[in-house]
Amino acid sequence: MLSELLRRNEVLGWTAAAHAILFIAALALSQIDGRQLAGINIWVKPMKFAVSIVLYTATFGWIYHHANASGGAKAAVSWVIAGTLIYETVCIFGQAARGVGSHFNVATGFDGFVFGSMGVMIVINMLAALGGAWHCWQTSPTIGLTPAYLWGIRLGIILFVLAGFEGGLMASRLQHAVGVNDGGPGLPLLNWSTKGGDLRVAHFVGMHALQALPLLGYWVGSVALVWGAAAGWAGATVWLLVRALGGRPLIG
Repeated sequence: MLSELLRRNEVLGWTAAAHAILFIAALALSQIDGRQLAGINIWVKPMKFAVSIVLYTATFGWIYHHANASGGAKAAVSWVIAGTLIYETVCIFGQAARGVGSHFNVATGFDGFVFGSMGVMIVINMLAALGGAWHCWQTSPTIGLTPAYLWGIRLGIILFVLAGFEGGLMASRLQHAVGVNDGGPGLPLLNWSTKGGDLRVAHFVGMHALQALPLLGYWVGSVALVWGAAAGWAGATVWLLVRALGGRPLIG
């Protein structure tokens, strides 16, 4: 699969492979570095973001191959996505090595710059993804790219971008928890709050439409079913967001 991904999009394929290695590195560091931040090992966040970036770049590189766009346009979109994510990774790993938070951290001028610049990079990243979505909307079904699969790609990218911009809500609040402080009791591994609302839940669910809807379209072959699933996915994301804003945890 890696060789096929590299054939489809070498830039995003190598970005995904590099972050898979970084995940292993962060996992190893978590076993030898016991420092914690808000009750969680400092290398957990780098691990989670490395996995997230693997899924994002591998999926986008795989499906963007089908887009009807020039080689130069595809390369530009791919390099912007890869470059901004690499910058994010440097910031997240660098701040973890310092033993401080990378997100919502404005304790010093340097920390504030890191957090603010990461926000700028994510906006640029989402705009590049929108450019990729536009290319996909200009694409017509072909052999191997059924109408349902194509609509799954289109709608998956759109919901992914909308959920990505929801991260701005967390940034404006300088925390992801609602009704409680960040870092309290949370679900295993994901650490979503079990005592109050958590804006990361809707963010997570919405962004993974990027994987779910193209897969659904590829498997089922029904445009109507893909549209219905997209509407349900969007509705669930909004419900989770409203629930979190009301201070209610996902479970409890």
